[in-house]
Parts: sequence; C-alpha cells; structure tokens
Amino acid sequence: GISGLEIIIILKLKLIADVGLLGLPNAGKSTFLASTSNAKPKIADYPFTTLYPNLGVVEVDGSEFVIADIPGLIKGASSGKGIGDKFLSHVERSSVLLHIVDGTSENIVEDYNVVLQELKLYSPVLSLKPRLTILNKVDALSSDEIREKVKTLSEEIGVNVLCMSGVSKKGITAVLRQLKIAIDKNLNNSLDDKEKKSIIDLDNDKWEP
Repeated sequence: GISGLEIIIILKLKLIADVGLLGLPNAGKSTFLASTSNAKPKIADYPFTTLYPNLGVVEVDGSEFVIADIPGLIKGASSGKGIGDKFLSHVERSSVLLHIVDGTSENIVEDYNVVLQELKLYSPVLSLKPRLTILNKVDALSSDEIREKVKTLSEEIGVNVLCMSGVSKKGITAVLRQLKIAIDKNLNNSLDDKEKKSIIDLDNDKWEP
C-alpha cells in the first residue's frame, strides 16, 4: 500500500441569521431579542452580560426571520480588548445589521462611531452591509430629549434613525417591519434574473390534483 495522508482541518461554525445585532455593551441588544422572540438571553445592568451568541425567531405581520445577538463591542475590540471581535463572524452571513445605540448615553454619536470603526477594522465588507440604526431606551428619555437625540444621530449618519424601547416595547413593531423590508430588499438584490424568474414561476404555478 501507500502511505496515508494526514492533515489538520480547522472548521469555524458561523451562525446563519437574517439580522445581526450590533452595539456597545449594555446598549439593550439582549433585551430587544428577549422582547421580540422566545429567546432567553441573560440580561443584567453590567457590561458583557452576553458572553456567547444567541439566536431568536421573531414574527411581524405574519412573517418570521432570525436575529443573532452577539457580545457587545468596545473601542479596541479589533485589538483584543473586552471580549474582542471574535464573534463578529456570526453576523457576517446576515442579510441586515441592526445597530442599537443606548439613548441614555451622553455621547450617542461617539458610541455609534466606536462600533462602526471596529466593524470596519474587522471587515470592510461587513461594514458595507445594509444597516439599520436604532436609538434605544427612549422610555428613560423625555420627548424633547428623544427629538434632539434622534435629530443629532440622524444628521451624523445621514439617514433617519428610528427609536424604540426594548423594555416598554415602544416602537418595536416599526423596527421589525423596517428590518423585514430590508431583508426582502437585500434578498431581491442578491438574486440574479434567472433565480427571480424561477420564484415568479413557482408563485404563478397552479396546483392541480
């Protein structure tokens, strides 16, 4: 016989989800997941409560999709600070990213840019994925504070920012609807003409016994 071949293969599991959650520690990502799905992530008022990715199935207007929650990012995560960026691979295959910003923070623009910068350092491709930015914890803010912070963050990003509260569930349905629209749009853009025609043909097929 001949000598056998010995190789070492390292496999890295990546979760498959429609939406990947991003944000600093304590931004309210786990609370959002728990409020919208049957997932039971650990929730507490200290940083790095989430140590491992969590998945949840959410439903809005009769449609379902999967959300992945990963540990929060901090400045320097790409250099190994905090838990680091090792879990970002779990949102690489997501169709859409949901960036949750803590509305009670005194520096919402800085918080937003910290996460965005770490995203770019990890993967320029990931940073270009469709992204929806949300101002969270508005239940703890006055109406004037909400208007001012939404205006400030929207001007920084260049697009309108939605607001919600994972605790009171205010604004959550609107966020889920926007996510579904973004998922469908991204899916439609990723299909070639032949694939689109196949889906249309299937939709138009009439069942006959």
